[in-house]
Amino acid sequence: MTEGEKRVTSIDVDGVRDAVRKKYVHVARTPEGRFQYPVGRAGALAVGYDPALLAAVPEAVLSFFCGVGNPFALGAITAGDAVLDVGCGAGIDLVIAQHLAGPRGRASGVDLIPEMADRARLNVGLAGAAADVVVGAAEALPYDDGTFDVVISNGSFNLSPLKAQSFGEVWRVLRPGGRLQCADIVLQEALPPEVANSLEAWSE
Repeated sequence: MTEGEKRVTSIDVDGVRDAVRKKYVHVARTPEGRFQYPVGRAGALAVGYDPALLAAVPEAVLSFFCGVGNPFALGAITAGDAVLDVGCGAGIDLVIAQHLAGPRGRASGVDLIPEMADRARLNVGLAGAAADVVVGAAEALPYDDGTFDVVISNGSFNLSPLKAQSFGEVWRVLRPGGRLQCADIVLQEALPPEVANSLEAWSE
């Protein structure tokens, strides 16, 4: 556990998770007005998504995009891959992953927020994808060891107060030679204590 994780744990890990839940219950209804960056199609294009990939996503589903980057730019998802999306949110990356993995592959999503998982299931259905979605935390992924070829994540690990534990879970569920393709917000220097210890800041 890092010093930063010790600091947050000593305050209220459950409080951080509750703050994240409270925000993303609303995001599950609509991401509009909830972030300080573009969402929907404009947001996906702004962070470098290939328009050809977005063609696999119905516009009504794409309107829920609120990622911070493009995990698909970090490596190819190929036919037959088993892919896990950690913090799958409304399911846009999950739909794309299933499209790339094809009928011989598998795409699974896990999200901490039940309402977001419900939204992802609805969106996956609207897109005609075969991906499955479960409720769970990045710090305790509900999958067996060595299950996936690729783990993707888009703006989720920054919401976890126990990052080392979350990354440990990623390595556990990856097969030998598997890889993590993660787009996220990274700090260049330590936050002031009043920000690092703010439950509101953790849910931003």
